[in-house]
Amino acid sequence: MADADKLRDIIASPGCSVAPGAYDAWSARLIEQAGFPLCYLTGFGASASHLGAPDIGLMTGTEMAGLAARVAGAVSIPVIADADTGYGNALNVRHTVRAYRRAGVAAMQLEDQEFPKRCGHLEGKQVVAVGEMVSKIKAAKDEAENDLLIVARTDARAVLGLNEALARGHAYREAGADILFIEAPRDLDELTRLTQEFPNTPLLANMVEGGKTPYLSAEVLSEIGFSLAIYPITALLAATGAVRQVLSQMRNDGGVALGELPSFSDLHEISGLDEYLDDAREAGMEEKT
Repeated sequence: MADADKLRDIIASPGCSVAPGAYDAWSARLIEQAGFPLCYLTGFGASASHLGAPDIGLMTGTEMAGLAARVAGAVSIPVIADADTGYGNALNVRHTVRAYRRAGVAAMQLEDQEFPKRCGHLEGKQVVAVGEMVSKIKAAKDEAENDLLIVARTDARAVLGLNEALARGHAYREAGADILFIEAPRDLDELTRLTQEFPNTPLLANMVEGGKTPYLSAEVLSEIGFSLAIYPITALLAATGAVRQVLSQMRNDGGVALGELPSFSDLHEISGLDEYLDDAREAGMEEKT
């Protein structure tokens, strides 16, 4: 089954499915091995891990499409990939869709911010006119055909208020968006209003530690009526904390990393080394010792 079809089945299934944020191929493999049905390629995490920079539109479309290909190639679960603003106008969006289709992701996320964009939970964002975003969604859907789902995100809540965000949601759904992502609702009442406003539309909730939206479990989000929940920076936060801790310990202990760490063999298992060696043997390649 194609990944886009797998994602369609996930969306149609009862409850709210969780997509942790992957920032590289390794984190994506860990997400799959933990048993999650899909993962989310986070632009925030991509910018942090690949550029050491904030999420303010610094990753190019080429860089993100290349990363998306590596992530999708490392796992068998569907990947929803952040594509920021589509990296230009409607013509650029077509080019981006082609690149993301080649990458093998199940869905591509487009947002209606002006370029350069910002993380959805930062201040100072601006949004484009509704018509501009509608033209991008239509171009994306036309280019995607059935191979790629389009997630349409609006950041209008923070800039123009909830009513405008809801109006944009209707416009984007009518334009062909498969999944709606109304960014940064402020409380439970606003989250509930979203699902009441779009009862027959797959909705995505963005759970960011320390963000503007209440941080909720998938169970609660399911009760409200959401189909998907992304936790885009949770793994990145965990990795950052763990690396900081072990490096501090190494520095204090003269280079000896103490404490509980995965073993060398654990890394081989995560990477799928045995499968690679089996393939090599089947191809008649001799192992070097």
